[in-house]
Amino acid sequence: MRYFIKLAYNGTNYHGWQSQPNASSVQETLEKALSLLLKSKIEIVGAGRTDTGVHAKEMYAHFDYPEPLDAAFWITKLNSYLPKDIVIYAILPVADEAHARFDATSRTYQYHINTFKDAFSFEQSWYHHYPLDLAKMNEAALILMEYTDFECFSKANTDVFTFNCKITQAFWQQNGNQVVFTITADRFLRNMVRAIVGTMINIGQEKIAVAHLRKIIESKNRNEAGFSVPAHGLYLTHIVYPYLHE
Repeated sequence: MRYFIKLAYNGTNYHGWQSQPNASSVQETLEKALSLLLKSKIEIVGAGRTDTGVHAKEMYAHFDYPEPLDAAFWITKLNSYLPKDIVIYAILPVADEAHARFDATSRTYQYHINTFKDAFSFEQSWYHHYPLDLAKMNEAALILMEYTDFECFSKANTDVFTFNCKITQAFWQQNGNQVVFTITADRFLRNMVRAIVGTMINIGQEKIAVAHLRKIIESKNRNEAGFSVPAHGLYLTHIVYPYLHE
């Protein structure tokens, strides 16, 4: 039987989602917990990878287990065992061919910026006190939806077959001292959101013109785009599956 797990995590103490040698990851931590509690070697497949320090308010992963599971019991059991920065929200039986990564039709990320120093959120948002022109940044966000090839925002030497992503929404909002960028697409490249935000920060500070964003995207050159903002302000917030109704 195949199960989806809906979870969230604070990525501060992890070297990203994916298991890797000599580094703590969310995937490894969750696999160890499941394997120990279910008394069987469990391997999980996540909806995607998040980099070191990136958070997830909503992540899905799947695993296989030969017996029916009492979801309420195992949610409580796992949450009691897992570290405080990982939480399980749901365990959902799905079809045997369901796939947490390949079946996702859209993913949403948010980037959080604090414009005034906050002693309580410095690990969950990026402190950036310089003035930003959000009207120009929202104008630039609309330009993103004119394109599908985002090689200019991709990490160099990445092992992907295509740089195409279909962005369906991208916008900036301000609430008091917090500025949040929201972006949704069918898929994302490594470092893509952080590079987009860094480029738009340059636009918001009037270091480059809004229209210049088209030249950056059309260049397909990472060196033409802006800097990568720090990972700790980035959150994976929503994943959509066509068949998943909790």
